[in-house]
Amino acid sequence: MVPHKPSIQKSMLMKLFDAAFIQRWNDKVRPVDLTELDKQAHKMVIAYCLGKSEETTPGFNWIEIIEGGIFELLQRIVLTDLKPPVFHKIRSDADKYRRLNNWVYEEHLKDILAPLGKDFCERFQNYFTQTDENINRQILSAAHFYATKWEFDIIEKANPNSYDIEEIKADIQSKQAKYSNLPGFQRLVKDKNITRFINLCGELRFQIRWSNIYRIPKTSVMGHMLFVAIVSYLFSLEINACPQRAINNFFTGLFHDLPEVLTRDIISPVKRAVEGLDDLIKDYEVEMMQKEVYSILPSAWHTDIKMFTEHEFSNTVVINNKINDKVDNDTINQKYNHDRFNPRDGKLIKAADMLAAFIEAHVATLNGSASQDLHDAKKNIKYIYQSEHKHIAGIDFGRLYHNLD
Repeated sequence: MVPHKPSIQKSMLMKLFDAAFIQRWNDKVRPVDLTELDKQAHKMVIAYCLGKSEETTPGFNWIEIIEGGIFELLQRIVLTDLKPPVFHKIRSDADKYRRLNNWVYEEHLKDILAPLGKDFCERFQNYFTQTDENINRQILSAAHFYATKWEFDIIEKANPNSYDIEEIKADIQSKQAKYSNLPGFQRLVKDKNITRFINLCGELRFQIRWSNIYRIPKTSVMGHMLFVAIVSYLFSLEINACPQRAINNFFTGLFHDLPEVLTRDIISPVKRAVEGLDDLIKDYEVEMMQKEVYSILPSAWHTDIKMFTEHEFSNTVVINNKINDKVDNDTINQKYNHDRFNPRDGKLIKAADMLAAFIEAHVATLNGSASQDLHDAKKNIKYIYQSEHKHIAGIDFGRLYHNLD
């Protein structure tokens, strides 16, 4: 396969990362930072939980949920200065909302999204012009609501005397009824184990990456996972991945660091410091996942979560009901790029993970961090993907990194 220029560009990566700067509830006392990137990441975790209960519903489509989540994040990044009441007021007027979204696209996102292709741009625009509330939009809306409620439960405790806290609480309580006819939402509210899983994932919002290094902005493990998920999905589009392959790549990115909620973020130099330590950590992660995660999740979810969190950077296909993890990306492209093989590009997701780390380090240095560790991380990652792993699944990472600085 002849490597080609990747469609995802620096401008898109930097726009996505803008969500890490956006502070939520910034007019309230906050015990912890609550950023837009983290909220959207948590929202997609919740969307997965809701979706698993709706997969047999007519019209259900994981791709629509994934792309809807990406589109809504991009819209939110542009409209960050609009407070929710103002945004909802505009949204209630179809003509004003149409003009607002046209402005968002034409003035802020058109040039950034163009390299992703005409079809992607049209899907983005159509998403905000369509008004039908199909099952996929209902899931995203319910996930958005629940992630907001999850944050409010923190805010309420820290702001008992805030002038509008009771008004916000009443509004949230009234909106919850809107989703009462959604079976997945009913299950989420009633099933304490699924709630525990969502809360467990939410703790990754408090776990800071590069915690020993001064950085602006600080980024959490949760926000990092969404960034990796989106980049993995966009790479999937670039290589013309079949739908199930793109779905697997997105959700592996979204959950790949989930075990770190049980072990904390152990940086690579520490893992490499002692021979066999990395394997020992992996074994411990599996043990803790069994105890703390699989024990509370429906058994029907276990296969997915194991794929997303164990050997997450291995390429896999399923042949005759057996997992083959010895296949390279080009072979997946040529022979197994079909839903029936349930393919997953672990190597590509690893590249997305390293790209996310590069962007985190790069932005921190742009914002004044003089840490040598950050400069070394950038240098080392760039070297790896401009020499050792220059081409993955037909994507030219050498060229991509050449354009990043």
